[in-house]
Order: sequence, then C-alpha cells, then structure tokens
Amino acid sequence: MIDVLVVDDDYRVAEINAKYVGKVPGFRVTARAHSAAQALAAVERGSIDLVLLDHYLPDGTGLELVHRMRQHGHSADVIMITAAGDVTTVQQAMRLGALHYLVKPFTFAALRGRLDSYAALRRTMERVGGRQVTGQEQVDRIFGALRTAPAPSVPGLPSGHSEPTNELICEVLHHADHPLSAHEVAAQTGLSRSTAQRYLRRLEQSGRLRLSLKYGDTGRPEHRYAWVSP
Repeated sequence: MIDVLVVDDDYRVAEINAKYVGKVPGFRVTARAHSAAQALAAVERGSIDLVLLDHYLPDGTGLELVHRMRQHGHSADVIMITAAGDVTTVQQAMRLGALHYLVKPFTFAALRGRLDSYAALRRTMERVGGRQVTGQEQVDRIFGALRTAPAPSVPGLPSGHSEPTNELICEVLHHADHPLSAHEVAAQTGLSRSTAQRYLRRLEQSGRLRLSLKYGDTGRPEHRYAWVSP
C-alpha cells in the first residue's frame, strides 16, 4: 500500500480528496493536515510515501513546505493539488521535484490518472532496484511512467463542471441548518459567486436542492437553497 498525506486548509476539501484517494486501489490515506506545521509533523512521524499538497496554507505555502521537507531530509514524493495556476508557481513546483501538478477544480478521473501513473513509477523503480540502469530505453521507461492520459469527463456533469466542486457544494448544503444563498455558499466553499450559482442552479434543477425566495424591503428577492433529503 502507498501511504498518503492529504494537505488542504479546507477541512471539507481535504475530506473529499481523501475519499477519492480511498477509491484508488493500492493507496490509503494515513494522515490529513490543514496547515504547513501539521503537514511537516505528519511527515516527520514517518510512513508517508506521497503528499497531496495544496499551495495556499494558513502558515505558509505548499512550496515552502516542500523546501523544508527536503532540508530536513524527508524524501516523500509530492503531487501539488491547488488553485494556483500561475506559471511561476508551476515552475517552482517542478524545480522542487513535484511529480504532478493538478489544478482545482478537478475530477476524480484526473486525480486517479495521476495516482495510477505514480504507482506505475514506483513499480518501475522497484524493478530496477539499486542496480545500474542498462541504457536510455530503461531511463525513458522510468520517466515515461509519469505520463497520464487526458482524463475523461464525469458522466452526468455538463461541460465546465467538476465532480469535486459539485460534491463540495453538496456537503455545504447537506450540513447547513438553514437555506443558503449563492453568496453564502461561495463564502463557505471559496468559490466565486457566479460559479456557486451555476452549480446551485443545476442541483436545484436535478431535484437535489429546494429553491425558495427571500423578499427584502427593496430590490429583487434573494434565491436561497436547501438540501432535499432522499
């Protein structure tokens, strides 16, 4: 089994990512962390093979954490899972040795593709062991193990929608004790209001949410959404 540490400052996102990892054969989540300090402590306790790492953490960045891990002699592999999509952060991640870089929001299929390629890399390295590689072909096989095929779209979700984002919004509404507006959902998930509204509208149309209107003194009524229990 490949032991995984999931690092994300959002507890709900960390839980969703952990559930995804648990669906992939050969992988298990042995720890979760919501800050750089918690993540470093988990790595120092040992038995971590792979870190799924968010970049934006309350006490530093994911890349700063990777740098500290290497300084302390920890060799756990890293796959970045983050909303940071700027070229500078991607380049720094590559230079620090991140094996993959997955931009949020993403699908389960996209994450599974990265995990499967990582498992293939480990199998290839184990076959080589401590022996000298025999030539360029074997080196190419090692590097080629990290290639991933394009992830298929999630069945049932329209283009532009992702399964993790959909599940995150469902989690928020499911645990809410009163109907929420798109603005409140956006604040709790870290999404933009327009993105939250798009997912809420689809969930309401599919019957998973109930729409109600809240009228104020002036202006248009506010749309509010509540979870519909099965």
